[in-house]
Amino acid sequence: MTAGADADVGVLVLAGSSGRIDRERARILAEQGIATLAIRWFGGPGQSPGICEVPLETFIDGVDLLHAGGARRIGILGTSKGAEAALLTAVHDPRVDVVIALSPTSRVWCNVGPGRDGDRLPYRSSWTWRQQPLPFMPMDDSWSATRPTTDPVAIRGWYELSEKTFSHLVPAAEIPVEKARADLLLVAGGDDAMWPSLPFAEQLAQRRRSAGSQVRLITRHDAGHRPRLPGENPAPASTHFHYGGTPEADALLGAAAWPHILDALGSGG
Repeated sequence: MTAGADADVGVLVLAGSSGRIDRERARILAEQGIATLAIRWFGGPGQSPGICEVPLETFIDGVDLLHAGGARRIGILGTSKGAEAALLTAVHDPRVDVVIALSPTSRVWCNVGPGRDGDRLPYRSSWTWRQQPLPFMPMDDSWSATRPTTDPVAIRGWYELSEKTFSHLVPAAEIPVEKARADLLLVAGGDDAMWPSLPFAEQLAQRRRSAGSQVRLITRHDAGHRPRLPGENPAPASTHFHYGGTPEADALLGAAAWPHILDALGSGG
């Protein structure tokens, strides 16, 4: 889906593990005069049914389309697993000028769902580059939720346990954001119950600063995994996952990030 065509600024919009096309987010960016391209990057025809060994070239193709459409400044805005993809794409494609990573991770993680072969296990990388899987962090399946299984589950602890269990794999799995030419804007809530996105964002920021590269971090300690930008509807309630935060805090974090997003994109909005 494209919108706001014939603009100098183009943005690839990536949702997270929902697998949806984030039309609403693309719309509010297009209303600022930004050319937007929101794509389904798994679960569609010819794609992996899960986030399993998804080629980063999928996102390079999106950059190609924005570039061919005349965008002179190219950004990628991704949320959660989409943020993971956005960061990795910028590492590999110097044409990306800015990455806006909402609720990001600082590591490459294992697959979420099945690969093209239909298998979920053993764990494999979420991503490939030039047909080679990227080093990744697996999950420690000894973890179990503390809430009753009938309640929405907070899985942050699963990621935290997995980092401890497989700490020897962390260095190889870290996303080398210092190699990206792109500017970096990170948005994270301290009450994220899906994974520890604020500590992850702080790790990314430190990695950038240590390399003398630009980074901005926008946060609220009471916001959760799903910050909402001005003009977006509140995120729907889930019967499966507890995302943390509140609708009010998530909206306040999005409102705080919004002027920085427009400034980073150079849209003049």
